Amino acid sequence: MALKSAIIVTFFSLVSLALAGDSSGGIIAIYWGQKGSYEGTLAETCATGNYDYVIMAFLPTFGNGQTPMINLAGHCDPYRNGCTGLSSDIKYCQAKGMKVLLSLVGDAESYSNASTQDACQVARYLWNNFLWGRSLTRPLGPAVLDGIDFGIDYDIEGESNKQYWRDIAKFLKEYGMANQVQNVYITVAPQCPFPDSWIGNSLTTGLFDFVCGQYAPLGKDSSSAIKVNLHVASIKSASTIIISNITDKARSNEKSSKVNFEGIGT
Repeated sequence: MALKSAIIVTFFSLVSLALAGDSSGGIIAIYWGQKGSYEGTLAETCATGNYDYVIMAFLPTFGNGQTPMINLAGHCDPYRNGCTGLSSDIKYCQAKGMKVLLSLVGDAESYSNASTQDACQVARYLWNNFLWGRSLTRPLGPAVLDGIDFGIDYDIEGESNKQYWRDIAKFLKEYGMANQVQNVYITVAPQCPFPDSWIGNSLTTGLFDFVCGQYAPLGKDSSSAIKVNLHVASIKSASTIIISNITDKARSNEKSSKVNFEGIGT
């Protein structure tokens, strides 16, 4: 299945960012799963030791009564032999100290949320099938992922629809608290223009642990797309982070935590 959003993340550069004055330094994340054999296996990616977060791409079909379906390009076929063999790779990455997340993304027609109840059902599915819950049909096997990335990249009409995405994040955090899970990582990948068409002002909710801004042309040519990794210690204080372009320092309004580029690589 061709994924429009796959173009955005397969042609990427990695940028490490940190909060000004944050002694913890920056973090580097990579989206893995849409370049087939070219990018190597998940274990090979983690064996480089180059990354702090590995985000598996993607879960493109979910919500509104649809049967959720994962798509990892040529790495596995969920329709035939499944993707449970990746469980050992996931555990290997985590043993090396890396966090492994799953990205929700795809074409506009492949996912939607119809109501808060629908958002709750999606969150329950994610919890039971990829996180700390239990299911007999876990697509990636028994390995427990560290969180979920929201890579929604199309225009959603209406404030209520935006709320449903925030609801999924909220329900996942609540599941974590109810099950005494210390960290359920929720990340978001908004478009470069601010405010993003789907996320709006959700960065003020405190639900997201870090932001991966999408540096990509909004037209057909996405070959120069860049994912910028923005680590935010407290999203509650970073309500409107604005990054103008790849050569400028990140800018923010008076309510935002200041951020600076630490380095850039390809």
